[in-house]
Amino acid sequence: MKQQNDTQNSQFLLLGLSEDPELLPFLFRLLFSMYLVTVLGNLLIILATISDVHLHTAMYFFLCNLSFVDICLTSTTIPKMLVNVYAHHKAITYEGCIMQIYFFSLFVGLDNFLLAVMAYDRFVAICHPLRYTSIMTPQLCVSLVLVSWITSSMNSSLESSLVLQLSFCADVRIPHFFCELSMLVHLACSDTFLNDMVMNVLAALLGGGCLAGILYSYGKIVSSICAISSAQGKFKAFSTCASHLSVVSLFYCTLLGVYLSSAVTQNSHSTAIASLMYTVVTPMLNPFIYSLRNNDIKRALKNVVREKLEK
Repeated sequence: MKQQNDTQNSQFLLLGLSEDPELLPFLFRLLFSMYLVTVLGNLLIILATISDVHLHTAMYFFLCNLSFVDICLTSTTIPKMLVNVYAHHKAITYEGCIMQIYFFSLFVGLDNFLLAVMAYDRFVAICHPLRYTSIMTPQLCVSLVLVSWITSSMNSSLESSLVLQLSFCADVRIPHFFCELSMLVHLACSDTFLNDMVMNVLAALLGGGCLAGILYSYGKIVSSICAISSAQGKFKAFSTCASHLSVVSLFYCTLLGVYLSSAVTQNSHSTAIASLMYTVVTPMLNPFIYSLRNNDIKRALKNVVREKLEK
């Protein structure tokens, strides 16, 4: 391919999930429906949490932030894909691609941090129930979320700025439905050693650190639950973290599955399809997971719907 030094004036092509024109209308309807469900479901969680004073606790404060981040994460990739499918247009500008990388890294990182923070919250609630309100103060909750935003912003700024240093060839075709960082880096014409090293180090430090924190918290939680004598007490303690554990398992299993499969197989199309799991499916399912087994959320949602209908 012909090298193009002035990459800032170039466009990239997003090949998407399928090039079959007969499949595109189905894909558009499916993704549009999933996007609407994701946005509306997470908005309902946010409205329920804000409107019900009984949900003004640390656990629901973090859940509200997670729902907001999930809306932003999905909105980073899906609207652009829907426009491309509808208009039969695959191009994305260089600037648009860099912005997509920045915001996607930002919100995936925030998901990662918030799940770790929520695991710590469940650890304090189960292992130190009498000290819960004195430990999980509003000041600490806001600080944890603020640190998550700052750290994730620094991470995404570093990764997107390193992409700006790369040179790309003409007619860059990205076999994905969005500008995925590692895939774009490997399509560069210049040396990518620094980018690869930074990506791996940050993934190990931030992703691995958060996962280790979650595993440690749940290790302590399991020990505390096993120490409870009554079966009813064990069930009650486990039920307080079952929803979060389900979301954590879904997020990390799909995320790890995508990157392990991309390392094993060279089929980029399969990787793109698998990426839908943690970019669309997981944010869409989170409101259902948290509401179906949570009586407080269900009660708050009923109140929100009743108020809207009365108006």
